[in-house]
Amino acid sequence: MQELFNHIRGYYHLSDNALHVLSDSFEEVVFSRNDFLLESGQVCRHLYFIKHGAVRGYYTLDGKEITHWFGFENDFVTSFHSFITGQASVENIQLLEGSILWKISKDKLNSLYNAHHEIERLVRIAYEKYYIRLEERFVNAQFKTAAERYESLIQQSPHIIERVPLGHIASYLGISQETLSRTRSRL
Repeated sequence: MQELFNHIRGYYHLSDNALHVLSDSFEEVVFSRNDFLLESGQVCRHLYFIKHGAVRGYYTLDGKEITHWFGFENDFVTSFHSFITGQASVENIQLLEGSILWKISKDKLNSLYNAHHEIERLVRIAYEKYYIRLEERFVNAQFKTAAERYESLIQQSPHIIERVPLGHIASYLGISQETLSRTRSRL
């Protein structure tokens, strides 16, 4: 749990009391490679923190998987739309590696918001960071070439190349595996 607290301190400094209540509210869960945190059609009821491992979020369109995000150590992950609205998710969240995560339910988190406003502020800051990443991804997809998107990926997140299958990376970049292979060989 120390990893979680160290990461939280990077977002916002919480009082010892708030950290104590959080430590009592998170539950450690272990998943195997290819397990699902969430499948399309389910309502997401938990926010997760990745202690160790890797996950991906993807949609299925016309039988094709379209990866739209990855999560690694020290990331908070969930299906944000489903988690916030309580509606069924249209995305799947799948483990890419055997992973250890910490989870907290939405109900528990809501009760903590009411009792500890600093926790509410912490989660708001985490949501803001998620939104910024989402907007950066949107801008990259709209205004950069496939080669520029790949170069940005290896500059900003080189660990993805080592830990994620190339098919998922190609999908994430919005290109075919063949285009990814050609791009990689040119670089």
